[in-house]
Amino acid sequence: GLPAPVALRPGDALALLSSNALALGQAALACHDLTLLLRAAHAVAALSLLAVSGATEAYAAPVHAVRPYPGPARAAAEVRRLLALPDRPPPGGGRRIQDPYGFRAFPQVHGAALDAAERLRHVVETEINCPTENPLIAPDGTAYHHGGFYAAPLGLALDGADLALLGTAQLSAARLSALGRADLTGLPAFLAEGPAGSSGTMILEYTAHSALAELRVSAAPASAGHAVLSHGLEEAAGFASQAARQALRAVEAYRTVLACELVVAVRALRLSPAPPDLPAFALASAALPGGTEDRPLTADVAAAADLLPRLARL
Repeated sequence: GLPAPVALRPGDALALLSSNALALGQAALACHDLTLLLRAAHAVAALSLLAVSGATEAYAAPVHAVRPYPGPARAAAEVRRLLALPDRPPPGGGRRIQDPYGFRAFPQVHGAALDAAERLRHVVETEINCPTENPLIAPDGTAYHHGGFYAAPLGLALDGADLALLGTAQLSAARLSALGRADLTGLPAFLAEGPAGSSGTMILEYTAHSALAELRVSAAPASAGHAVLSHGLEEAAGFASQAARQALRAVEAYRTVLACELVVAVRALRLSPAPPDLPAFALASAALPGGTEDRPLTADVAAAADLLPRLARL
């Protein structure tokens, strides 16, 4: 049944009127979805790496042990796990000595986003478990007027996550473009198999870059805002509520970029002479529409976006 109504007491409204309840709620939602998509990106990037026969030595544990940031080490380890690679993949296993950055620098760039998301999670969890309303009513009844509601930590963490997310989204779009290059994949340009002039997956580059434009706008730091109110008594603001709204938009845009890359990676692997026998590919290939004829790819991108949570759980 429904819970019993809560009887309000004097001061209870302060938690909503003089705090960051809405911004915190939106930040928590953004943090949850961001974390899930960043996990899914390991599988998407791994499939793209396979499709271009990329060098796996960039993911070797020794590379990341000498520059010990947690995020990059985790990103590399996840790709190794999903591709069933050893901790020390042998050098020289790819088609090229140096892959484009979208493949070679994925652990470093995506790892920065993982670290930023972890920082955001820490701030959100701290804030939602603290009384920030002003004044603070101590257990003995004393009222302390303070600035604990000033949400600088939250705004900065959200802005940092948006900037880091933009970085890894840019590499996702770069990998998508690379998958359409015959010189990198050995497959038809834009993975098109129809008559001359077929566009294949080319249109998804436009879709992904449109979403990237939204990400760039959302990554403009809200914390850089300024306001002077109340006769100068309130002469600054943290703009955490704006940062939270921007983070929600950024997460949705990243979902689109990642879904576009997934559609193209799966098509490339389907066209390859020996599609991989890996759980990530089996799951994605079974869920995404088949066929390589020129057609609207809206349904493919929607199916890929719906699939991302399942890839995150692999």
